[in-house]
Amino acid sequence: MPKQYRAAVIGRSGHGDYGHHLDEAFDGFENIELVAVADDNKMGLAAMAKKHNLSKAYADYRQMLDETKPDIVAICARWIDQHRDMAVAAAERGIHIYMEKPFCRDLAEADEIIAACERTHAKLAIAHPTRYSPKVAAVKRLIEDGRFGKVLEYRGRGKEDRRGGGEDLWVLGTHVMDMIRTVGGHPLWCFANVTEGGELVGKEHVRDGAEGIGPLAGDALHATYGMPGGAMAYFSSVRDTAGNPTRFGLQIYCSHGIIEILEGTMGPTVCLRDRSWSPQRSGKEWQEITSAGFDTPEPLSEPRYFTRHGLAIEDLLSAIEGNREPQGGMYEARGATEMI
Repeated sequence: MPKQYRAAVIGRSGHGDYGHHLDEAFDGFENIELVAVADDNKMGLAAMAKKHNLSKAYADYRQMLDETKPDIVAICARWIDQHRDMAVAAAERGIHIYMEKPFCRDLAEADEIIAACERTHAKLAIAHPTRYSPKVAAVKRLIEDGRFGKVLEYRGRGKEDRRGGGEDLWVLGTHVMDMIRTVGGHPLWCFANVTEGGELVGKEHVRDGAEGIGPLAGDALHATYGMPGGAMAYFSSVRDTAGNPTRFGLQIYCSHGIIEILEGTMGPTVCLRDRSWSPQRSGKEWQEITSAGFDTPEPLSEPRYFTRHGLAIEDLLSAIEGNREPQGGMYEARGATEMI
């Protein structure tokens, strides 16, 4: 029989709510019982308790952790100003964590979370679903097998809507940074240019960022990273220049073609096997990449591959039972935060 787990969720209605439905992350797992919810918003707490038919609902998440003693907690809120405190509180109690992105506000907070988890051997996974994508695993195999030649560039962009610039870097850039690291490893260096209204940012441009991010500046941002093996990685975001459809995602430019990865567990992933990088020049067309390779029908059909959090929770349980780091664990989350 599989090991049974008790789980709880922490949300903050009105302050990031329950993120990208992290309260539903444990749905479909017969060996996980959701036992309690915490939310400091009275109406939000009542609504969430009703949604999940829970009798145990708390305004104070620490009280919930102490009284219900879950094995795993989902830290759901999209706002990140309380991420450090919530994660440390869970880790200090030896409770494993599944956590909405971005990880936290700075590297000092990241190190405090990591230290708490290391002390009690609590496992932490971040909700970067593309990290678990079977399609991205196929991309890595194709690159490692030399099917696209040498990787030359990684190009990522945010959504470039009203959040463009510094906020986009945090809120959507965290996904792009994790994609870059998943395929290419951790950068060796970074050089960046950040401007506000065409001027290099200074203290006069600093404001209180949305979603609990903290001090923020910049409506245009262009960053260059030196990658292992000599490739360059780029991330750019300019406010109110959004594409339709959005340009949000990652393109990998190789000597033999281009690969494009969109965010998600089974997000659209395509390639252009063209050394000129131009269908107009070569007459070649974009091909779909599936978990089996390029231009091959997708062999995976089980529902678990097509939920946002299912594969991450599966891996977290495996990491707990095997005493290993989750694929998208705290060190990976820290790496994306360092890039930001």
